[in-house]
Amino acid sequence: MITSIQGTLASVSPLRAVVELNGFGYEVNIPVTTAEKLPAVGAAVKLQTLVIYREDSQTLYGFATPAERDFFRLMIENVTGVGPKVALSIMSRLSLPLLESAIRLGDVGTLAKCPGIGKKTAERLVVELKSKVGASDAARTSSTESSSSGSTTHGDAVAALVALGYRAADADESIRRAALALGGNATTEMLIKRALA
Repeated sequence: MITSIQGTLASVSPLRAVVELNGFGYEVNIPVTTAEKLPAVGAAVKLQTLVIYREDSQTLYGFATPAERDFFRLMIENVTGVGPKVALSIMSRLSLPLLESAIRLGDVGTLAKCPGIGKKTAERLVVELKSKVGASDAARTSSTESSSSGSTTHGDAVAALVALGYRAADADESIRRAALALGGNATTEMLIKRALA
């Protein structure tokens, strides 16, 4: 099993990256949320990966963090009707903190706004993942306090924009862009100010 790939970023588009390693170019399917975090073409890159084997193909999926890769796997292995293409679409529209929050809170409306997801699939996501998302959050919180505080900062900033009238998915995208611009040490207040600028 290939769990990560590290090499030179040869090309990137919103849903696909090519990573060159030892003379080979590996095509990796990625969500938009990962594409936003990639360095410039020609720079070194490392992606956390999952390989899906089918009778007629082998497809490599890549993510910025192990948590994103694990959540992708959780969706495709546990939710009826959610395959790799739909899971990638969901993760392209919503960041992991917002996605986990929507599932925990049973926010079917936010989930149903993802391309390729109807109300029934959104309800299945909530029903089939709610207990698993809570368990993974607890494990992640106990293992890495800094990453959970980053998720809390992100979630708080998104919640503030939603309170100001933004749609959840739009607020999430604005905060993701603000976080990329400001770096990993940005506070909730800094993220909100940047998103509103």
